[in-house]
Amino acid sequence: MIRLTVPSIGEDDLAAVGEILASGYLVQGPKVREFEEQIAQLTGSRHAIAVSNGTAALHLALLALDIRPGDLVAVTSYSWIATANVIELCGAQPVFVDIDPGTYNMDPEALREVLSRLAANKDTLRRLKAILPIHAFGQVADMPAILKIAGEYELPVIEDAACALDAQLHGRQAGSWAALGTFSFHPRKAITTGEGGMITTESDAYARNIRALRNHGLDPEASSPDFVIPGFNYRLTEFQAALGLNQMKKLERIVSARRCLAQNYHSLLADSPVTAPAMIPGSEPVYQSYVCLLPPAQAPRRPAIIKGLRERGIETTIGTWHMPLASYFRTRYGYRPGDFPVTDDVFARSISLPLYEGLRREDQDLVVRSLMEAIG
Repeated sequence: MIRLTVPSIGEDDLAAVGEILASGYLVQGPKVREFEEQIAQLTGSRHAIAVSNGTAALHLALLALDIRPGDLVAVTSYSWIATANVIELCGAQPVFVDIDPGTYNMDPEALREVLSRLAANKDTLRRLKAILPIHAFGQVADMPAILKIAGEYELPVIEDAACALDAQLHGRQAGSWAALGTFSFHPRKAITTGEGGMITTESDAYARNIRALRNHGLDPEASSPDFVIPGFNYRLTEFQAALGLNQMKKLERIVSARRCLAQNYHSLLADSPVTAPAMIPGSEPVYQSYVCLLPPAQAPRRPAIIKGLRERGIETTIGTWHMPLASYFRTRYGYRPGDFPVTDDVFARSISLPLYEGLRREDQDLVVRSLMEAIG
């Protein structure tokens, strides 16, 4: 089976985790702090705060901005469902924004239209509190354009950089553009801690609040324990951090391999009816996934294509989710097909091909040849 993804886990990773397990010191400690320091250094951020997973990172980032019940948060329409779920879990409402058809990231012009519509009503303008773009599949969104629009409305921005550790735009790292950035270390990401997440920020106040919120409300700066707010148990373990530290040693190698493999897919698909992902100028993606688009006529056959490829020993899947049309959001807010036409099209046609450091060129040849045969 050519797997969709395989984490780059070696004996050195097992040894790093085993050392911590043998020590008996398993909960948030010096390895977590060291991991935070390395992520802060990589992203050029003043603070990096480790948490239990990428969803927890998003949740705490929203709480740091004091997102409350009744607030509105503009968010991309095409992402893993956690991006919208955390807004609801704060009691707020996601206001979805359509995407660019080539990069699958938030379309700045669609964002401008959504904000203009909300600003036309005093109540919705008052409730509008933040913008949450994602860096889809490891490509940084058009942050200069998004930040310009956000500035016009004096709105803070959170980067959902879950897939984008070490991705850059114009030489600037993902997670360093906005008020807050969030990362995930799920096994499908370039480096993994099994689960795990990180929040980056320049703000001392945000960092202090997030450090308290992740650890039961414990004041991170008090000389003796004191619980200053109600908090969560969103801590990262020591053995996860030890794995993350060891994985960081491989990050450049892993990202370089993924970029080379993505370029090979680009070449293999160049003269085919399948549409490769686009890049905006100055973008250096990390290709958490390689998501391309089937020809429009093949969209209804996508489940059969995925099933047929699996029968040939090739694991593929959809890109990610059309969040407004998930049952919860469709039922609660009345979204229908046609409300987000670009997302409708991308969601219907996207297919994620195998991509991981150990993937061989001959495997890619087989994947693309089998895909072409499947679509006729």
